[in-house]
Amino acid sequence: MSQLSPDAMRKAMSKLAEVVDARNILIGASEDREIPGPAGGIPLRIYTPATTVAGTLPALIYFHGGTGVFCSIETHDGLCRILANESGCRVISVGYRLAPEHKFPAAIDDAYAATEWIFGHREGLGIDPERVAVGGDSAGATLAAVVCQQAKERAGPDIALQVLLCPVTDLALNSLSRRAFAKGYFFEMAIFDWALGHYLSAVADISDPRLSPLRAIDLRDLPPTHIHTAEFDPFRDDGKAYADALERAHVPVTLTCHQGLIHHFYCMAGAIPYARVAVRGIGNSVKAALSCAPGALKTAKLR
Repeated sequence: MSQLSPDAMRKAMSKLAEVVDARNILIGASEDREIPGPAGGIPLRIYTPATTVAGTLPALIYFHGGTGVFCSIETHDGLCRILANESGCRVISVGYRLAPEHKFPAAIDDAYAATEWIFGHREGLGIDPERVAVGGDSAGATLAAVVCQQAKERAGPDIALQVLLCPVTDLALNSLSRRAFAKGYFFEMAIFDWALGHYLSAVADISDPRLSPLRAIDLRDLPPTHIHTAEFDPFRDDGKAYADALERAHVPVTLTCHQGLIHHFYCMAGAIPYARVAVRGIGNSVKAALSCAPGALKTAKLR
């Protein structure tokens, strides 16, 4: 895979999604929109769960993975449908700009702009502004972590929860899991190196917290965090390292390592039975966290 062009990789991942993503997941509704972004329109897909109650709903703003080079709203459609039903949230999937056409920090700029827009239009979207989570997988989880850091730094949106699936938290982390699972476990480190060559410009600094959120100077006062890793994922230790750092900063954090699974398992719920079980569990944990009274959520963030 690391020998493919970006366009060929995108087509390959779309083909893969047709085979392994969860299919025919019935939800209440889905709606495609385009919102203004820093360099043009940003596509959104809004998923309403099958079972809804009157009034506003909690929300999960979701950033798909794909190393910042491939994948899309479409490749993560089944995942977002399951998350909507299990979490009871309106899941809002964000289609940010991809490299190499749009190198770092374009994706981050889009992700933060989309988060601000969603908070600013909460009434029209039917979401509770005090129960909005931000999440993502892989590179999308990195975006989610950075959005939460920037929201704190800029006194921006008051995010209630961050949900990080197999996050990449330090581009230069020399970890046991990266060495042990570098080859032969679906996502290989050769693909990671390939992606960095497309995503980063020559002047990019991998110690920049927007690329490596683990390197942020101050992690205090970030939202309560759910981190999910996979046993056979090169980036398993990235998630553990970020969980440990958040814990040291007194941020409430839950770390779950899904045994027997690989990177990208969350988009393989149509082919791996336990992956579907895991994704449903992730959705239920979001539901439980956001079902707290707003005051309890704020108390958790201050612990």
